[in-house]
Amino acid sequence: MTAHQWRGVITEYSDRLPVDAATPVVTLREGGTPLIFSERLSAETGCEVHLKFEGANPTGSFKDRGMTVAVSKACEEGAAAVVCASTGNTSASAAAYAAKAGLTCAVIVPKGRIAPGKMAQTLAHGAAVIEVDGNFDMAFGAVRDLASRFDVALVNSVNPYRLQGQKSLAFEVCDMLGRAPDLHLVPVGNAGNITSHWMGYREYADDEVVAATPRMFGFQAAGAAPLVHGAPIADPETVATAIRIGNPASWDGALHAAADSGGGIAAVTDEEILAAQRRLMREEGLFVEPASAASVAGLLTLHGRGSLPADATVVCVLTGHGLKDPQWGNRDAEPTATLRADAAAIAQHLGLAAR
Repeated sequence: MTAHQWRGVITEYSDRLPVDAATPVVTLREGGTPLIFSERLSAETGCEVHLKFEGANPTGSFKDRGMTVAVSKACEEGAAAVVCASTGNTSASAAAYAAKAGLTCAVIVPKGRIAPGKMAQTLAHGAAVIEVDGNFDMAFGAVRDLASRFDVALVNSVNPYRLQGQKSLAFEVCDMLGRAPDLHLVPVGNAGNITSHWMGYREYADDEVVAATPRMFGFQAAGAAPLVHGAPIADPETVATAIRIGNPASWDGALHAAADSGGGIAAVTDEEILAAQRRLMREEGLFVEPASAASVAGLLTLHGRGSLPADATVVCVLTGHGLKDPQWGNRDAEPTATLRADAAAIAQHLGLAAR
């Protein structure tokens, strides 16, 4: 028997996406990412905790789910170029999919504020990178104006095709579990994920693929939590660069998803984010960038408050790979040792007993 090979978001879910036979499918076989059961977090919280590792996507983040649809539709509509503003992951994804499609790609980024791994990816795929003095929100304003006046396709999450692709994560979770989880926890920056995931769960429930929908909880970094404070933040600051956004594009969608599902939006501190990142790396074997760990930091916060229902099935979305922002991954690692190439010396250093 031949195993089914994952074919990418558009092919796997074409009946649920705005594509047809005329749409040229631009894919790197994104999606199909692991849903990993966490024994330790389950034991600690009394829940059934699963980790959706989006770092396994082709460019190392969840952005590929939406980008495959956005770039495919840009090609269908005859675009010659795509443009985006980015804190890093969007730029890397846009550059990769534009390269695959043979399109020009321009990315506008806040100067000096992009993690080196993300910048390296963007440049490697041949994108034109323009740095601007200011934060992400200023860069985003510039590209929106650019797209309104010139012949380019804007592929930030205000592009509705991006959210259509990103909703596929909810489909995959339900397909893997055989049901919807009770709680779905996700980091929130520009807020496209919580918005699109709720779209996906609602669609499956409306079509009776699943019997219920989860409560949606989004977690922002405390220094970049406009949804929590109820107003844009002019100068957001956090180590979690992927969610360092002061005025989310999908603001209304995120609030609707949280309210409609009976969930909420909350903030977690940088210290809580980094502690959760360390746990994921040391206890789960998952290398994630800091922003990804906001969902697990949120899980532990809910548990600490006694807000987790007993025996609930919980999915925490881990949005990007640790190689995106590697400086935080080894911040407290043990220093390397230099020894002679001798088994006895190595064994002594490791505290190993002889057979």
